[in-house]
Amino acid sequence: MTHAPLRFGLIGTGRIGQVHAANIAANRDTTLSWVADPFVDGARSVTESFGGRVTADADELFAADDVDAVLIASPTPTHVDLIEQAVDRGIPVLCEKPIDLDIARVEALRPKVAAAGVPVALGFNRRFDPAFVEVRARVAAGEIGALEQLTIISRDPSAPPAAYVAVSGGIFRDMTIHDFDMARFFLPDIVEVSAVGSTTFDQGAREHGDFDTAVVTLRAASGAVVTIINSRHSAVGYDQRLEAFGALGTLQVANRSTSLVRLSTAERVEATAPYEDFFLQRYAEAYGAELRAFVELVRDGASASPTFDDGRAALLLADAAQRSATERVAVTVSLD
Repeated sequence: MTHAPLRFGLIGTGRIGQVHAANIAANRDTTLSWVADPFVDGARSVTESFGGRVTADADELFAADDVDAVLIASPTPTHVDLIEQAVDRGIPVLCEKPIDLDIARVEALRPKVAAAGVPVALGFNRRFDPAFVEVRARVAAGEIGALEQLTIISRDPSAPPAAYVAVSGGIFRDMTIHDFDMARFFLPDIVEVSAVGSTTFDQGAREHGDFDTAVVTLRAASGAVVTIINSRHSAVGYDQRLEAFGALGTLQVANRSTSLVRLSTAERVEATAPYEDFFLQRYAEAYGAELRAFVELVRDGASASPTFDDGRAALLLADAAQRSATERVAVTVSLD
């Protein structure tokens, strides 16, 4: 069946909003209808490149009769209110992570989202990375036996500005939250969280009581153990690796280099170019696949899109990790 393109309203035109705008414009099943941002010059710049009408007020976007779905890429404190507006109007919504920094606000919205029956998806784009998807499928097929250990390494190239750290909610809610969702992609039933955090190099983290280095251990109901290793800097580039281990073997995802060419000499063996620079490059394919899955969700009701409850679970794990690292205790969790 041929469908008319899904008409999107985009809220927020920062770095990630621009990524979404480009993907909406590039997808033959979607079109950019409206762009909302209080910084209207940013919205205007996006529409000049990708189409759509401009507004500084998201209310105007929600009231429009040519919006079939909303993509929320605005600052985190706006997410809950915007999701609620979308649900109240029956408009499907794809929202960037996290839902909020305060789990109480998420819990308050949860019953309405559940009762409304309106598609709500969370932007955990790494679930759509082709390499991670392949490993998960091969684990599920029993290729390495029952999953016993999952190791996730995620290190950013450099620390964010101190002003960003101040409003980020801390490393666990801002950075590790992607890794918590990836852990649940493989092992949904996490029951215990242990975390260690340290501030070893970043003055911004030190100034705002955050960590720049963290290791988290998660225990699943099956007994499988997940280890997450994070750092806010990495001299070798954007470090994104994963290993799944079982009795029959391992499956690994390596970093992606900016070149396939390798040099070997008497002084060096298999020297290659640096890893890809940051998430916009490393996960470009994943963002496109995330959008396609959301379109399937809106049209057919069945897709692999992470749900509101997936966003809630990731935030619960982040809160537990923060408590564990601060109080130096293991924290039992229930994600029901």
